[in-house]
Amino acid sequence: MKYTTSIEIDLPREKVVQLISDPAQMPKWLRGLVLHEPMNGVHGQVGTTSRVVFQTGKQRMEATETITRVDPADLHAIPSSVVVHYDREIVGEGMWQAQRDRIIEAGPNTTLWESESEFRFDGLLMRLVALLMPGSFRRQSRQHMQDFKAFVEQGTDVRQGPN
Repeated sequence: MKYTTSIEIDLPREKVVQLISDPAQMPKWLRGLVLHEPMNGVHGQVGTTSRVVFQTGKQRMEATETITRVDPADLHAIPSSVVVHYDREIVGEGMWQAQRDRIIEAGPNTTLWESESEFRFDGLLMRLVALLMPGSFRRQSRQHMQDFKAFVEQGTDVRQGPN
């Protein structure tokens, strides 16, 4: 299963890149994130592997995330014509996900975040869920993007409200 979502953010691209790649900020906008810790390497650098844990209600998911692309490698003073790429692979029990983010300068104070998600499932149950309810995956991705937008534009912290 593969889909793309996008959102426009009223903030300069450099600030969006800084906030989206800062692990200290992630729990404020990434709903359900309990833990995101590098097992090797440095957060945000290609090849770094991190342990990621999400909790939604009573359901807990643990996965390993590997950074597969950061382009340009230096995320400071990026020319406006350059598209920032930030790609990851996430592997958990019975699932594999590729997340390919593009952060594009849409104007002097506006950023377009495009996110392509690709999922593959090993287990029969998750294959059925993906087949019967593909919209739930897209809605969750969209919710993460909307939460990030609310965080950077209004300071809204997802931990302050219902999960």
